[in-house]
Amino acid sequence: MSTCRQRYDKENEAGLNKHINLELYSMYVYTSMASQFDRDDVDLKGFVDYFWKSASDKMDRASTLMTYQNLRGGRINLKDIKKPNRDEWGSAAEAMEAALDLEKTVNQGLLDLDRTAEEHLDPEMSHFIKRELLTDQVERMKIISGYVTNLQRVGPGHGEYHFDHETLGE
Repeated sequence: MSTCRQRYDKENEAGLNKHINLELYSMYVYTSMASQFDRDDVDLKGFVDYFWKSASDKMDRASTLMTYQNLRGGRINLKDIKKPNRDEWGSAAEAMEAALDLEKTVNQGLLDLDRTAEEHLDPEMSHFIKRELLTDQVERMKIISGYVTNLQRVGPGHGEYHFDHETLGE
């Protein structure tokens, strides 16, 4: 057992490991999305960059969680990362809707993790989740929600092209 471990419940440790794997799965999903929009028959560079950055953000988040796990004296227990549930993401609007659903799942995972920390009287972990993770997560969902709304407004084809260039930039 780690010598720095204090009042760090096994359920909190397991929950954190589960969430690390969820963030890594999210990285896979965003990598898949970026790859689709980078194909020559799609070629929307703003979406490519957005989804690659999202994949990188998810890797950073997983790394932050692993660092925290070690800080608390826990053990990192990585599991197999399942492949995304689909290989084709459809239109830009459909991909953003899938990204929003994914982020809602991640948000629920953080809320569950915070609840577990509070149940086990771990204010340090609860504070870490709220300070380092939840605010950013809520902001991310708001941004993606706006993207979904605007993509539905502009429609597929030429509308997606303009959204790609003017909103996501090149």
